[in-house]
Formats: sequence, structure tokens, C-alpha cells
Amino acid sequence: MIEALQDFTSSLPPVLQWLGVTVAAAVPFVESYFGSVIGVLAGINPVIAIAAAIAGNVISMLIFVLSAHRVRSRVVSGKTVTEPSPRRQKLRAQFDKYGVAGVSLLGQTILPSQLTSAAMVSFGASKNAVIMWQIISIILWGAAFGVLATLGFSLIG
Repeated sequence: MIEALQDFTSSLPPVLQWLGVTVAAAVPFVESYFGSVIGVLAGINPVIAIAAAIAGNVISMLIFVLSAHRVRSRVVSGKTVTEPSPRRQKLRAQFDKYGVAGVSLLGQTILPSQLTSAAMVSFGASKNAVIMWQIISIILWGAAFGVLATLGFSLIG
């Protein structure tokens, strides 16, 4: 899938390649970190590739968070909560242990930021705190992988 997204991005006219990176990074499991790598490997200026990847990931994460917040608000108003799945229970245990900041910064190693952020909001975490920490995490992960890809590309090329 990553290779297909890289081919898609490379096939666009150079002026629009940043848009391909933005779209790729909006896909769960691609995120800002693989999106920035896709952009760097496609030959886009690393600063533009990283910024586009971060923007795509942030936009999709915001859609998930705001949707989860809306759904939770409707569900919580007078309804009983059902037993969560084992995967959701595991995520809840991590949330209880590390809080919004910890899950946001480390959660991307387990699940996409979109799913992690939606789950935290559904657990009752502050929508604004989740958004703030997810944006920080997306920036850090995207910048780190973009810089690593740039350094690795420089060493090879």
C-alpha cells in the first residue's frame, strides 16, 4: 500500500505532489510518519513533504475526533454502556495508565492516531486535550520520520 501511495504521489505533476502526500497521510496506518517518507522518496522538498503529511494526518484525525465526540454525546445522553471488546479494553487500560499525553505520543506505535484519538474521546477524555496532544504527536512523528528519510536518502543518493 505504501508503495502504491508513493507511485500515486510521484505520478502527479510536481506542483501537486504535496497534495498526494496530504491524501496519503490522511489514510489510517500511513499517518504523518509514512506520509513524510513517501514525500521525501518521491523527491519533494523535505519541508514541504513533512508539512503536507502532517496536514493530512491532522485533518483526518480531527474528523475522527469530532465525529467520536458527537457520537459519544448522543450515546451518553441516557443510554447504558455495553461491554467493550478486548482490544478496546486494552486501549482503555493504556489510557488509564498513561493519560491523554502518553497515549497520544506512544499510541501511534500500536494504532493509527485517528483510531486512538476517537477511542480516547469515547472514553470521556477532553476533546480539546486529545486534539492538542494528537497534533503534537503527529508533528513529532512526521518530522522525525521525514528527517530520517531525508538523511537516509542523502546517504544513499
